Amino acid sequence: MQAYVYKSQRKADTFVYLAARDDFERIPDSLRAPLGDLAFVLEVALTSERKLARENTETVRQNLASRGFHIQFPPQIFDLQNGNAGRSDG
Repeated sequence: MQAYVYKSQRKADTFVYLAARDDFERIPDSLRAPLGDLAFVLEVALTSERKLARENTETVRQNLASRGFHIQFPPQIFDLQNGNAGRSDG
């Protein structure tokens, strides 16, 4: 499964994964508006062997298949204190 990753220009450390390049219409306006402009970062093949730095690959794949998008929010302070630097509830 291919994913297209974009960085929010308004929200630090916030990334959007899309199942189709530039398919921003999939993101509800209530989520899209606070992100501001999105800058393309990379295209990546999400395989079961692929490890992502701050996200669970399978969760991202499931969200892309069901919704067409996945939003990666910045790690929360609580997560960092417990050694868990990511959110997988997408």
